[in-house]
Amino acid sequence: MTTPPHTADEGAELLPVATAARTRAALRTLVRPDRGLALTGIGVLVAATVIGLLVQPLLGRIVDVVADGRPAGDLTLPVVLLIAVAAVQGVTTTLGLTRVARLGETVLARLREQFVERALNLPADRLERAGSGDLTARVTGDVARVTEAVRSALPEMARSVLAIGLTLGALALLDVRFLLAALLAVPVQLLTARWYVRRAVTLYADQRVANGAQQQQLLETIGGAVTVRGHRLEERHTERGADRSRKAVDLTMRSVNLVLGFYGRLHIAEYIGLAAVLIAGFWLVRDGAVSIGTATAAALYFHSLFGPVNAALVLLDDAQSAAAGLARLVGVTDLAEQPEPKPAGKPEPGKPEAAGRPEAAGRPEPGRPEPGRPEPAGKPEAGKATRGKTTPGKAAPASVPRQRVASPEAAVSVHAVSHAYGPGRPVLHEVSLTLAPGEHVALVGASGAGKSTLARIVAGVQQPTAGTVTGPTAGTVTAPAGPGGPSVVLVTQEVHVFTGTLADDLRLARPDATDDDLRAALATVDALDWAAALPDGLATVVGEGGHRLDAARAQQLALARLVLADPALAVLDEATAEAGSAGARALERSAGAALTGRTALVVAHRLTQAVAADRVVVLEAGRVVESGPHEMLRDADGPYAALWRAWSGSRAAPHP
Repeated sequence: MTTPPHTADEGAELLPVATAARTRAALRTLVRPDRGLALTGIGVLVAATVIGLLVQPLLGRIVDVVADGRPAGDLTLPVVLLIAVAAVQGVTTTLGLTRVARLGETVLARLREQFVERALNLPADRLERAGSGDLTARVTGDVARVTEAVRSALPEMARSVLAIGLTLGALALLDVRFLLAALLAVPVQLLTARWYVRRAVTLYADQRVANGAQQQQLLETIGGAVTVRGHRLEERHTERGADRSRKAVDLTMRSVNLVLGFYGRLHIAEYIGLAAVLIAGFWLVRDGAVSIGTATAAALYFHSLFGPVNAALVLLDDAQSAAAGLARLVGVTDLAEQPEPKPAGKPEPGKPEAAGRPEAAGRPEPGRPEPGRPEPAGKPEAGKATRGKTTPGKAAPASVPRQRVASPEAAVSVHAVSHAYGPGRPVLHEVSLTLAPGEHVALVGASGAGKSTLARIVAGVQQPTAGTVTGPTAGTVTAPAGPGGPSVVLVTQEVHVFTGTLADDLRLARPDATDDDLRAALATVDALDWAAALPDGLATVVGEGGHRLDAARAQQLALARLVLADPALAVLDEATAEAGSAGARALERSAGAALTGRTALVVAHRLTQAVAADRVVVLEAGRVVESGPHEMLRDADGPYAALWRAWSGSRAAPHP
């Protein structure tokens, strides 16, 4: 169970946070596969602690030998036993802490895997409602807090709790009155812990916010130094920086005073408990109930509690922080699995069926369908994709998808699709669109018209608020693709170069691709020349810390991955926008080669892409206002013609 999502600010619906009960249940589930490791680790730590408790009685025995005036030889056995206890305790403690640490790391790795897997499958619209900052904070800050707790706090807390419990039991075995005397310190310790935790949580949170504000102010001032000087704002920014620094320093000093007060109160508790144990020992020795050595052992037992008790109380803060972080991680892993895309032709519940089921529908004709009329996709047929020759002068094996012939199953129909990112924020309004097999359709419109949203919906990345989508994106794999490849691939302008060799980066699209396959894919998008010129060719490390690729080459790399994936449907969302004017035409040629033989939906950043498309669809305010070939729309003196004149710089009178 998770708490309902809440909003951090207007319009942001944060990801859910698991309740305390659900977090404990999730923790039990994570630990269950390693119960044996957990039990043996705790068992070994218990044994190590019990062995360590023999030190105080042995020291008490030495005190009795000396107090009774016995021969020095009587000290030999206690001293030898002390050495043996120290050696055995050291070995068992190391073994127990190692097993507990291994348990913690294993559980942490399992949690990370579940979190990353779930985070990667979150619906795009869900992430957009929450904002990327919420997920980023969980991936970084929350994971870091849980990791730190598992690696340092968990073993220390386990050892401290065992030491406290067993030491109190040992005091009771010596004489229950020693235990009662020691318990006089407990009320002060509990009140101290409560006093500290109630103040520390809010204080440390305020301190983190203040430090962040201070750093942000410094970054803004330094980054905009030229502007600050140009507007003569040096004094104002200096005052702002000083104010935020003073606030951060003030909170830091408050946290230091809090810690000093915390330890001061703990020292009072220690004094009360130790004094009570010593007084009890004095009375018991005077009455002959215990020996001086036993009273000494009791005092040493209580003194040995100082470290574990202080550690346990200090770790309460870390435990609370880690528990809060764990609840946020479990909240993401508990999110309902993203619903599988609906089978082609199957409408949403309560929505009218736009087209018959693909099993009963006939195949569309290879020609262009009637505009605005959805047509269902038929069943897949194996072997429809064909392979052709490569670029002249570049050898490539037949396994690389080249000159692909679009299959009838590659048709896409969008019927009455609407979408909104929140109440009162509609982006698309009952959009209907059909892509024939092998047809290239360019989406054109002003910024904010809904082009990218429609592209993501067609690609199956985002579910529409209303309406249906049929075709390769609507089912699992309903059209021929490369071996094990996807039926649709979305390439955006924000591509990523993964850290690793160039070959590994390309094989993300097709892990079984050979080096010849990779070279052929690069040749298809005119990237083989620069790839071959890299210091180590395909073995060159790219990405963070490696060879830097400019925006155009990074985009060509993404297009080469598209070629390797060999989808029936390709969706390009301004995939050439980052190249700049210099590399735009070359990148558009690369994109055109990658789309050969595929059904394609292209969000056109430059209208030259619209010229090359079979059909242009113009969106305005989330509605289709024009659809047709470039020449027809250019001459129609409509919205597209206005866009074309503005883009091309033409001032000629519109065509009649």
